[in-house]
Amino acid sequence: QVQLAESGGGLVQAGGSLRLSCAASGRTFRSYAMGWFRQGPRKEREFVGAIRWSGGWQYYADSVKGRFTISGDNAKNTVYLQMNSLKPEDTAVYYCAAAEGNYSGTSYWRAGPYDYWGQGTQVTVSS
Repeated sequence: QVQLAESGGGLVQAGGSLRLSCAASGRTFRSYAMGWFRQGPRKEREFVGAIRWSGGWQYYADSVKGRFTISGDNAKNTVYLQMNSLKPEDTAVYYCAAAEGNYSGTSYWRAGPYDYWGQGTQVTVSS
């Protein structure tokens, strides 16, 4: 089994930055892509961004494009979500997810391809 653990959430003022981490552990970890999703108060879970581990593509939701960046450290089995210029509407629980299957890139915008999920970390942006 693979475990994912997010960290780095917290309270930040609008315009500030946070970096979330997602560390994978457990059996030999081989994932094709990693994604970040979020669920705000009274909202459904939504796609934030995804990255292919071997490089080649990254995708971001329009709402975060230009402000958020995903990167990965293969040696540490860790993926990061750098969030800049945060807005109150970014307030949510952020989840990382790992997908072992190889699908078309835009498939990773949905929850379906992901095999493992973390427990989430709260991000609160004050105005």
